[in-house]
Amino acid sequence: MSETTIGGIAGRMPKFIRRADPAVLTAFACIVLLLFVGSLYSRSFLSPEYLLQQLKVASFLGVIATGMMLVILLGQIDLSVPWSVAAGAMMACAAAAYGPLGVALAIPFGILCGVAIGIVNGIGVAYLRIPSMIITLATNAVAQGLMVVYTGGFSPQDSATRAMRFLATGIAIPGVPNAVVIWALIGAAMVFVLTRTGFGRTVYGIGNRERAAYLSGIDTRRVVLIAFAVSGGLSAFGGVLLAGYASKAAQSMGDAYLLPSIAAVVLGGTSILGGRGSYLGTVAGVILITLLQSILSVMQMPEAGRQIIYGVVIVAMLLLYGRAPASR
Repeated sequence: MSETTIGGIAGRMPKFIRRADPAVLTAFACIVLLLFVGSLYSRSFLSPEYLLQQLKVASFLGVIATGMMLVILLGQIDLSVPWSVAAGAMMACAAAAYGPLGVALAIPFGILCGVAIGIVNGIGVAYLRIPSMIITLATNAVAQGLMVVYTGGFSPQDSATRAMRFLATGIAIPGVPNAVVIWALIGAAMVFVLTRTGFGRTVYGIGNRERAAYLSGIDTRRVVLIAFAVSGGLSAFGGVLLAGYASKAAQSMGDAYLLPSIAAVVLGGTSILGGRGSYLGTVAGVILITLLQSILSVMQMPEAGRQIIYGVVIVAMLLLYGRAPASR
């Protein structure tokens, strides 16, 4: 086929397809493929009820992946997600044990615990110049130790509040779970920040070349600090929602969200080296990971196998997208 013919075909394509990120298109194509594969294993896989349930499950990962995307756009990584999630859930449930005031403040208190972890990460990366992989891994270990000390090594006995359960499992808009609405609101806010604010442009600028952003007069350290604080807060909020979904917190509830949150962001075309990516791609990555988890569950794939698949996906996407020059 000649270049003229190819160019003519491309010219007749809808404008949004021609301008779309190939990684995002690939992610959505994989979603369609997974839906087809899933329908071969179970006829109910394509039913509206099942798909809505999968979207509800995806919303928990979506909230966590939103914060992870912000950090990755900076060219950093947040490995404190597991215990930011667990700490947010456990502290929100713990606050509920202190009477009506504790119940009222349970959700914000859980989120603030995650923000505190994120601030420690941000200070270490932005001001102390510690590699993000090291400082976030260290804060994750510290948070784990603090939670083990708090619970005495046993499973937390505190239960989620009614508000936490309503946010995670309730339905305020007919036919749409509250968790999906929350994810949509957080996603819309993130899209606005990244595309319509100076902070968002700064995030992309730092991810492309931090030195150049600093020399242009941008307070890069403050931006990095805020990004890690947001990541910690959203991870903790994801933990709060998970606690509401399960009616209580668990010490290991965040372990299953580290690799999927990174994989979802990278699958959506966000460069793990920073500076390039769209939130639509992250949404596609989250849905793709959730459907993949569902199919692996139907196939009775053990957890070890799932982790291997996530790791292979991250490496493959890094080789595919991470080596490309950032062009934001």
